[in-house]
Amino acid sequence: MNHHARRRQRFARLLKDEKLGAFLVTNPLNALYLTGFTGGSSFVIITSKRTILVTDTRFSIQVAEECPDLETAIRGPNKTTCQLAAEVLEKLGLQTVGVESQHLTIANFDALENFAKSIDFVAKNGLVESLRVIKDESEITAIREAIEYGKRAFKMMQAMLSATDTEKEVADALDSYIRRAGGHGTSFETIVAVGDRSALPHCPPSSRRIAEGDFMLVDWGARGPLYTSDLTRVIRSPFFAERKGRQRVESKLQKIYTVVLQAQRRAIAAVRPGVAAKDVDAATRSYIADAGYGNAFNHGLGHGIGLQVHEGPDIRSTSTDVLEAGMVFTLEPGVYIEGFGGVRLEDNILVTPDGCEVLSSGVPIDF
Repeated sequence: MNHHARRRQRFARLLKDEKLGAFLVTNPLNALYLTGFTGGSSFVIITSKRTILVTDTRFSIQVAEECPDLETAIRGPNKTTCQLAAEVLEKLGLQTVGVESQHLTIANFDALENFAKSIDFVAKNGLVESLRVIKDESEITAIREAIEYGKRAFKMMQAMLSATDTEKEVADALDSYIRRAGGHGTSFETIVAVGDRSALPHCPPSSRRIAEGDFMLVDWGARGPLYTSDLTRVIRSPFFAERKGRQRVESKLQKIYTVVLQAQRRAIAAVRPGVAAKDVDAATRSYIADAGYGNAFNHGLGHGIGLQVHEGPDIRSTSTDVLEAGMVFTLEPGVYIEGFGGVRLEDNILVTPDGCEVLSSGVPIDF
């Protein structure tokens, strides 16, 4: 049995617990997770015994290549996907069908009710996502590959830096290096922030030149065929100009960097199965607060990565998640001082049966 079939089996058990006759998956990433089909504009119907991919004739060949053993319902141009899905559901004689409340539009929900008047459609939130939180071996391998693409690209970027490069030029170059390193693209819009602009956690790259600051923050992620990575580093600018107060800036930066680095190490040490995610956040946040920078750490500690660069689990003070082996997430403490700059260190962490593994080890973090 392949991993997609095993995922569908696990999902079928969820349906039983939810007392649903079937579930209609409309989120393309959830459909991909359950079937392996990478095409869009398609739905998946799952019952306790059957899985039916509802798609259209544009994808006939692709379906045969990617999931040849999957049952399909293929529409022509005279029907919508909602209409065909409703017809299939009615033929199955179902009474109650769950739908993805976070993804299905009101218009499509109304269409389903119009085309399948005998069925009671029930909005459900996060059922497939609850399975995606725990990665299987194939997913962990894919995330490792995405991290490697990001590591290689970062080394290329460092080797090619020029004093006249702007933040945007460095970000654009890093995006291209990800592809040259083997990645299929970026996980999100790359962040490059020089000097005091690094105090903006999601700083949009500008025309500021690298030589105009003593340091810069780089937040980047590589995407493989399907899975993502997400990393952040702060590096000294190799082109900083001699300027008044440079030693003072470097001393302050070194102090902040050391606090953030130690805070991240405390978070990593706290990660193991059974630990509440909010407690990992607390281990970091309290250390940063004790160092005098509590108000300068203004975001959550981390988030899950996988098919999306932001998914479960949630690593923050308000999280209700409890860590389990197989979870993969970021740990990214930061301190941001307006008018000076910011430091964020972000690594990708796998929860193992007896602790954790830093999947992104090998990207230098010592300042």
